[in-house]
Amino acid sequence: MSSQKKRDQLILHTALTAGRIMIENGSEIERVEDTMTRIAHNAGAQTSQLFVMITGILMAINGEVGAQIEPVKRRTFDLEKIAVVNDLSRQYADHKIDLQQFSNRLDHLDSVSRYFPFWLQLLAAAMVSGPLEVVFRHNLPDFWITCVVGMLGWLVYYLLSKFIQIRFLSEFAAAAAIGVLAVLGVHLGLGNSVDDIIIGSVMPLVPGVPITNSVRDILAGNLVSGPARGVEALVSAAAIGFGIAMVLQFM
Repeated sequence: MSSQKKRDQLILHTALTAGRIMIENGSEIERVEDTMTRIAHNAGAQTSQLFVMITGILMAINGEVGAQIEPVKRRTFDLEKIAVVNDLSRQYADHKIDLQQFSNRLDHLDSVSRYFPFWLQLLAAAMVSGPLEVVFRHNLPDFWITCVVGMLGWLVYYLLSKFIQIRFLSEFAAAAAIGVLAVLGVHLGLGNSVDDIIIGSVMPLVPGVPITNSVRDILAGNLVSGPARGVEALVSAAAIGFGIAMVLQFM
């Protein structure tokens, strides 16, 4: 294989890996296309052709190397990883790192299952749940119990997502756990309103990023990926709703 073809293969690998990481962690399609195009251009590719969807990426450069496909098999939300990819792209554009270093750092980033430590995720879930319960329901006495229930709900979601990996089951089970804990908390005198505790505690599970990206993709003209993200968000929201409804029905 000639040195030029080897470099083209490295360009493709780097751009496709960057794009896949961004889609897997919640980036909108337009940002993915822009980042991959910039990587190919900064690497010296004369032309680049892209077809990006939330389930896979197709890319070819220079009209010489056959188009390559990068499947997207999982989707989660870690905006920090997207920021890291964009930062590495800027460093490469400014010639602070070379293409091989760029590729190696992307491979390392891809191997990191979660960028933030687990304890910090739990703390963040608590700090999202409690304050939003106060904002939406103005129920300050239930602030602390909402923080605890939201944190435990996120714990259930995290463990199921990590070990079972059945889509939407983790949202359903986490919502059901939140419902049970909210009812028990009120019965034990730790809280005053089941509804208020549930409203605050489910906030870390609400698919806000997919809904936002769905609208942005549709407005940007991505009429396949946009509705697909929207359906995914609706199914997640339905799983959360069914989990809460089941608990309230039987408890």
